[in-house]
Amino acid sequence: MTALSGGNIAPSKAMQSSGRDEPARARREDTSRRRHDREKMTRWQRWNDCSERWGRLMLAAREGDQAAYEQLLRELDLWLRAYFAHRLPYPAADDARQEVLLAIHAKRHTFVASKPFGAWVVAIARYKWVDRIRDASRYNALTLDEDIAVEDHEGAAISAAALDQLLSRLKPAQESVIRLVKLNGLSIARASGATGQSAALVKINIHRGLKKLAAFVS
Repeated sequence: MTALSGGNIAPSKAMQSSGRDEPARARREDTSRRRHDREKMTRWQRWNDCSERWGRLMLAAREGDQAAYEQLLRELDLWLRAYFAHRLPYPAADDARQEVLLAIHAKRHTFVASKPFGAWVVAIARYKWVDRIRDASRYNALTLDEDIAVEDHEGAAISAAALDQLLSRLKPAQESVIRLVKLNGLSIARASGATGQSAALVKINIHRGLKKLAAFVS
């Protein structure tokens, strides 16, 4: 009854507190959004700076400046290590890094000075990454034979970090066996017991799932 006054219901303390918190919450969200935008802009600016510097080094290298070329390759080597580290396990990442450096050397004459160097090198790196995923899909086709154990041929180009987002786009039956066998290291027999799929179906779903992943990234 103490909450009633003149027939009106007095707002509770919780409601009053909530009302007072709304402006503070809005300010915090606005501050967080602004900070995120600034960080995003800073990252973008750093990338643009790298792209422009790499472009100048490449043009100088094509004019015969060996020091500029060596500097370019050193910086690209560091960037490629980070790029592939989050997309492939170490052996495959290291191979992909070297392949990209060789491709940059072989294709350096195709770089157009009026275009961003960053976009040019990212296109080469992404192409090599997609190649690795496709190779894994093609290689895994060999494991469909009942006499060859899939677990004995752990896909060098399969990485949880690289495929986690894509796995959610697969059929549940395909996603589950790829996670169990390729990411968690279970045998075909254990994956079969865990999912209720036959051993043959586990192999088929892995094969089809990897083919879909290759299609997604390409």
